[in-house]
Amino acid sequence: MRFKLFFLAILSSMLLFACGKTDEVQTAEQIATEGHRVKVEEVLQATSYTYLRVTEGENEVWLAVTTMSVEPGATMYYKGGLEMNNFESRDLKRTFEKVLFVDQISAQPMGAGMGMAAPSPHSGTPVSDKLEIKIEPVAGGISIGDLSSQKTSYENKTVKVKGKVTKYNSGIMDRNWVHIQDGTADGKNFDLTITTNDEVKLGDVVIFEGKIILNKDFGMGYSYEILMEDAKLVKN
Repeated sequence: MRFKLFFLAILSSMLLFACGKTDEVQTAEQIATEGHRVKVEEVLQATSYTYLRVTEGENEVWLAVTTMSVEPGATMYYKGGLEMNNFESRDLKRTFEKVLFVDQISAQPMGAGMGMAAPSPHSGTPVSDKLEIKIEPVAGGISIGDLSSQKTSYENKTVKVKGKVTKYNSGIMDRNWVHIQDGTADGKNFDLTITTNDEVKLGDVVIFEGKIILNKDFGMGYSYEILMEDAKLVKN
């Protein structure tokens, strides 16, 4: 009898453990389907982003999303994300110890097919069509058309390029994003994307010097066949 009771106790423990594992699997599947369910505690609006301090259970995190209207106390759902540490918002004059640039966010569960794309250097004012301009390369520099057609020759090399600013987004991923054209092209490639800490304005004719990086992929749609990275603005 004593052995039978011991056996039943062991069997009951095993069944309880199995049920617990099933619950864990269901929870994991639910998270995979719906993403994170969070409560908005604080909202900060900036030029390019809306920053949300959210809680999920006992966990707290800052999210950066494309500018949106949301009130503290709201329940939001998000999936994915790109984590940035010690991210400085110049608009807010604040450095976040950690901020998550989310892939999708919505007031509805992700399973409902709702969602908003995360902030991107391509958002905002669209890059214009090819401009009918003619800007000569700076002395010792190269045209955008030649850079594109001979890109492998310039990989990881520092070059100078002169062009007109056709698109500008500041403070994205802790850098400013600039698109320039000079009137030259290599097929459909007539635009050069530049990352910099310097500031410019739309319509400015500028000279940038920086390293050429090929096939740069930051994740979350930040992918570039040709990128001038960490460029410096050169004065005429």
